[in-house]
Amino acid sequence: MLFSSLEFLFAYLPITLLVYFISPVKFRNLWLLLVSLFFYGWGEPVYVFLMVFTIAFDYVCGYFVGKYRETDNRRAKIFLILSVVVNLGMLGYFKYYDFFAENLSRLPFLDIPTLGLELPIGISFYTFQIMSYVIDVYRGDARMQKNPIVVGAYVTLFPQLIAGPIVRYQDVDDQLRERHESAAMFASGIRTFVAGLAKKVIFANTAGALWDEALADPDRTIVGAWVGLLFYCFQIYFDFSGYSDMAIGLGKMLGFRFLENFNYPYISQSITEFWRRWHISLGTWFREYVYIPLGGNRGGKWKMYRNIFVVWFLTGFWHGADWNFIIWGLYYFALLVVEKTFLLDKMKAWPKAFRHIYTLFFVYFGWFIFYFENMGEGISYLGTMFGVGGGGFVAQADIYAILHRLVFLAICVIASLPQPRRWFYRFYEKSKTSRYVTAVGCLLVTVLVTAYLVDSSYNPFLYFRF
Repeated sequence: MLFSSLEFLFAYLPITLLVYFISPVKFRNLWLLLVSLFFYGWGEPVYVFLMVFTIAFDYVCGYFVGKYRETDNRRAKIFLILSVVVNLGMLGYFKYYDFFAENLSRLPFLDIPTLGLELPIGISFYTFQIMSYVIDVYRGDARMQKNPIVVGAYVTLFPQLIAGPIVRYQDVDDQLRERHESAAMFASGIRTFVAGLAKKVIFANTAGALWDEALADPDRTIVGAWVGLLFYCFQIYFDFSGYSDMAIGLGKMLGFRFLENFNYPYISQSITEFWRRWHISLGTWFREYVYIPLGGNRGGKWKMYRNIFVVWFLTGFWHGADWNFIIWGLYYFALLVVEKTFLLDKMKAWPKAFRHIYTLFFVYFGWFIFYFENMGEGISYLGTMFGVGGGGFVAQADIYAILHRLVFLAICVIASLPQPRRWFYRFYEKSKTSRYVTAVGCLLVTVLVTAYLVDSSYNPFLYFRF
């Protein structure tokens, strides 16, 4: 079930919120667990059992880690390792088995059958979340949870279950035990959710449809290919940041405060800054649970490079079981090493505009690598971008299309900047009528989105496949 679906907006969400708020406080986590399992089972009825097993298994591991961490660290470490091995084993089996089988079978002496496994929705996200619970308890960053319902509610919490943000247990430990809902927080959640819904349905879906047009055009020109990829850059940003905003907004409605996951990454002035602003929860997870345990930047330059390599190889591979994702991760590894070694200090003297162009240029081609799982299609598209094949430099249809979509492109650019949010809060805090205007605005956006969903069958969500 998508947040941007009519079933979710007009059936699932109202019923969930109504029962949640009329339920006694002590039963609210149980209700969240039940409705979240239903939410997951809507799209994955079979893999609900895998989810329940994961919760039960890691609850037991977390219990014994918490029990033994101060009195018998060896036993605590055994349960920690058991949790990590089983969780990564399940992720590896469902997500990566066929990748390794296909590639190893290219060796002349091996023939490993593929299984064609259906990837459980959200397994990359909820695996990292449940691992963070056991690891945080082992480190002493969070308390062991004796109530399995609370652990289950944390893992399955529907706002962030299938596509993040990845919420570390230590960040919501106290909120799972006790949280304070309020009208102001609920209203803030509605605003955040509606903003994310608009990003997803109006901006991401429109940009995605235009990107699909560019891909399908057999006579695309150089200009058409460059502009087409630009639409994909906007699609992936508004798609995922919109979903994250919806998740954060839903969390607020339920009394949870999730950390921001996107902080206007397209205004970055270095690749290093870009990755501090893009998919923040994933970067934080790899930093806290991989990079720092490996030694971080301690131990000399070459160990730091090794640690960065491991993180970015895993970051790429986490996104998908295909070579383009590995190449994409190593592409950013190379860029970040070059920046850390040679550029960051020198870049301070560059004009801001030049730093910005430099960053967006490499991000733009990063998304090219990210998209094309089929290398042949990618090379063909890249060839068109640089004048090899295709329909020439520019066609009359390109000029018409660009002029026709210029307003949409301008709106996408403006929506990628922090200024509109600043303007809104300036108005919201100073004007006495701002709350009424905002309420009407949210209602109008919801009506517009509903009309869009009723009229269009195009409503993909990119990160479901990761």
